[in-house]
Amino acid sequence: MAGGGDSTRAIFFALGANFAIAVAKGVAAFFTGSSAMLAETVHSLADCGNQLLLLLGMRQAKAPPSPDYPLGYGKAIYFWSFLVAVMLFTVGGMFSLYEGIHKLQHPEPLQHWYWAAGVLVFGIIAEGVSMRACLHEVNKARGERTLWQWFRESRQAELVVIFGEDLAALLGLVFALIAVLLAVYTGNPLWDAIGTIAIGALLIVVAVFVAIEVKAMLIGQSVDPARQKQMRDFLESRPEVQRVISLITLQLGNEVMVSVQAQLHERRDVETLVDQINVIERAMKQSFPEVRWSFFEPDCKPRP
Repeated sequence: MAGGGDSTRAIFFALGANFAIAVAKGVAAFFTGSSAMLAETVHSLADCGNQLLLLLGMRQAKAPPSPDYPLGYGKAIYFWSFLVAVMLFTVGGMFSLYEGIHKLQHPEPLQHWYWAAGVLVFGIIAEGVSMRACLHEVNKARGERTLWQWFRESRQAELVVIFGEDLAALLGLVFALIAVLLAVYTGNPLWDAIGTIAIGALLIVVAVFVAIEVKAMLIGQSVDPARQKQMRDFLESRPEVQRVISLITLQLGNEVMVSVQAQLHERRDVETLVDQINVIERAMKQSFPEVRWSFFEPDCKPRP
């Protein structure tokens, strides 16, 4: 995977947790009439669909290159990740805002609130397990970087999306539980509506941040800065290379294209020059397995 974390494992954990939570929330929403719970039910069902879309995107991204797509289908995962962000914004966030505003205008008392509280506690535990699995993969990828630095620099779109979804789901469950408890404690159902609106605002904020990051990958980003520095250091340490003039990288899903312009020590013997380039490219692909395509341009200007 691009960046080191196992996205598939994180996705399956999230899918299992969200499906179990969606079923539990749906039952509780039916018996309690809680709009916050109904919003969370829709959110969890949407998350299940989102994770299936991510799995589909990861499968499509593995398709081999074709005449129409000579660099492969790796960026397909970016399209599906962006679509998931849009769904998180519309299905989750906008629906929650609508439901919350409706409840503000037409408040309804909660019924059987203990159903809601019990399911939300179960959901927090299940989503916490999913979040822990996701963070385990994120920590593999981020190294010494903070979570925010990893989020901004990661090129692993599917893991960025799962992290955003899990974070929004866990915080949304906490908001919903607080809203239900406040509504019961105060006897004022408006707290339930306020909790629903808070959930909607949270989902919209997370969706926007995720969409911004995935949009950059769709346009065409280089590999993350730390990996690019490793590649430059590798090239500069090669005995054949005198100076790296330029290094251009392009992240294509889980694969990378690299273009290098460098001065080599050998400049006159064409056969030796070609051999050195081949040696460097083979060594680079061994050191950086994600490199699928490499283009090496030697600077053949004569020495002064």
